[in-house]
Amino acid sequence: MKRAFCASLLCLVGCASLACGAPDRQPNVILIMTDDQGYGDLGVNGNPVIRTPHLDRFAGESVEVDPFYVSPCCAPTRAALMTGRYNYRTGVTDTWLGRAMMHADERTLAEMLREAGYRTGIFGKWHLGDCYPMRPGDQGFEESLVHTGGGLCQPAGPPDNSYFDPSLLHNGERVKTRGYCSDVYTDAAIRFVAKDREKPFFIYLPFNCPHGPYQVAEAYSKPYDDLDMKPADFPAVEGGHPLQGIPPNTAAVYGMVQNIDDNLGRLFAKLDELGLRDDTIVMFLTDNGPNGARYNAGMRAFKGSVYEGGIRTCFYVRWPARLQPGRKVDRIAAHIDVVPTVLEACGVDPPPGVKLDGRSILPLLEGRPAESPDRTLYLQWHRGDEPVLYQRFAARSQDYKLVHAGNVSPGVGPEGIPFELYDMRSDPLETRDIASEHPEIVERMRGEYAAWLADVSRDHGYEAPRILIGTPHENPTILTRQDWRGPSANWGPRGLGYWEIAVPEGGAFEITCEVPPVKLSAVVHLRLQGQEVQQMLVTGTGRCSFPALELKPSPAERLETWIEEEGVKTPYGVHYVYVKRCD
Repeated sequence: MKRAFCASLLCLVGCASLACGAPDRQPNVILIMTDDQGYGDLGVNGNPVIRTPHLDRFAGESVEVDPFYVSPCCAPTRAALMTGRYNYRTGVTDTWLGRAMMHADERTLAEMLREAGYRTGIFGKWHLGDCYPMRPGDQGFEESLVHTGGGLCQPAGPPDNSYFDPSLLHNGERVKTRGYCSDVYTDAAIRFVAKDREKPFFIYLPFNCPHGPYQVAEAYSKPYDDLDMKPADFPAVEGGHPLQGIPPNTAAVYGMVQNIDDNLGRLFAKLDELGLRDDTIVMFLTDNGPNGARYNAGMRAFKGSVYEGGIRTCFYVRWPARLQPGRKVDRIAAHIDVVPTVLEACGVDPPPGVKLDGRSILPLLEGRPAESPDRTLYLQWHRGDEPVLYQRFAARSQDYKLVHAGNVSPGVGPEGIPFELYDMRSDPLETRDIASEHPEIVERMRGEYAAWLADVSRDHGYEAPRILIGTPHENPTILTRQDWRGPSANWGPRGLGYWEIAVPEGGAFEITCEVPPVKLSAVVHLRLQGQEVQQMLVTGTGRCSFPALELKPSPAERLETWIEEEGVKTPYGVHYVYVKRCD
């Protein structure tokens, strides 16, 4: 009787968000994130060209949080999204060369929900570590279908990988799939939804599209190619930054986004078919700004920048049982807020001892009276093993934004580049720098930022996360150029790096190295635990194995390999190292 009375009262006041009484069961959660899709790559955000009917409809059925912030590039956003903590606390500072590996002692949302009885699945891009103990299955996901590294066609995967029929890891085992990558991930998510109706589920669906190399079926890209798009085809945003041109890959990007939209239409239809729509929280966001100077609703810059175009994204939350559609939250929020928000919605407490940087925005989503004190969000990214004070960062309060748009290169400090200050109440598109008019605000926000950086730097001190070899959880371990480090490490054919590893238990290890076939004879060198051995590569071969090495237990070791090839002046590194415990 009481529940019925409350329901009637809610109808009278028109506030479906204030549902009374505890839910009969915990809600399902689907967290969807696309890769390099900008705020302006949606019809609902003013783009008149792109076709995203399912996402546009979904946005209208959701509560929108705007402005919502993420990091300027992908792996840092993913670390914050999974932990509710700033990425610098987790060991993730960048996207490659070992800097996208997250310390295994971080507690992820998947771990928190799985311990509360949820089924957990990830389908798509993880980008927080490819080897034990940093893989999705090590971090709380009982079902995983993912690609390695930061992209399908990057050095972490097979050299011949593709967006079509991609080679992926299913629960840690490499499998050859059939179909386009976004279709494959969505198929897996739909199967997971339908698999077990007894437990609530958490699905993390991080598409790797529309990240390059821009592979998509012609049926999706050709309609946009045929449009011969020009800046005049897109609306000029009053007070915004004009579109200067149309990047040549725009048709492919729009086709990739349209394919995602079609797939989400299939996923949403499955929720309806199974009667799960009302009790499923669906969240949608992108991981950073667009990967090119496309239409971006008048915002300045794009991926990699700390201007709005690089860090402000859309964030939509649909939960028919609790949230009134069409509402808009205008308090600032960010990726770090997703974990505490989901935990509160699911009635799950954070693990003891875990310091969350984010705050739950559930009261704001529901429209409940709630305290929402002002705060400042901090976002920073540049290349290198650790952040540099004041280099390429943004500090965003509700009213102001302090920006240092410094150099992205490693080892290049912020000297000579001015701080900029914007009044986000009157100038949300950053067109008028007021730093000279308000030096007191600049100095205050600079000091607060410096204190924040010192705080988030304490947890691990930017010590490299280590890959554990020879464990029963992963044998062999495959080391790739995604995770090697060093001043000469890169993805070019002559890059040279090393891997930071640990040996939990001593024993005999067989190590195999692989590189593209050499043109002339070459010598492959291996150095580990003070042992240095070598093997010959004859012309036309690119793979060799070393006799078993006896390794001692060690918490910190450096595995080095390099090739000296006839006719090549300087040594260079191998592309893959297979480390197998053989005793």
